[in-house]
Amino acid sequence: MRATLHQLEQTIARRRSADPSQSYVAKLTSRGRAKIAQKVGEEAVETVIAALSGDTADTIGESADLLFHLFVLLADCGIPLDSVLDELERREGLSGLAEKAARPD
Repeated sequence: MRATLHQLEQTIARRRSADPSQSYVAKLTSRGRAKIAQKVGEEAVETVIAALSGDTADTIGESADLLFHLFVLLADCGIPLDSVLDELERREGLSGLAEKAARPD
């Protein structure tokens, strides 16, 4: 799984500097971080709607769209996928309630 996610990260990194008329990633990147973040929000809402409708295929498709746009946002922020995966690994085995309580205010 990490290989697929890293491949997506690398593809997005390459396409960020492409011609915006030829690459959706480049076009989205050229519109700025606020637009990228907006797309993440839109895809999150669409994923929730699909899940609540009970449509498995639509939920899978919207989830893929959400992950893709999140990766574009992470790239724009200069945050490598490994940093996110490391944080998930750090949290593994922790109660979600305990992890949240340990966060600084």
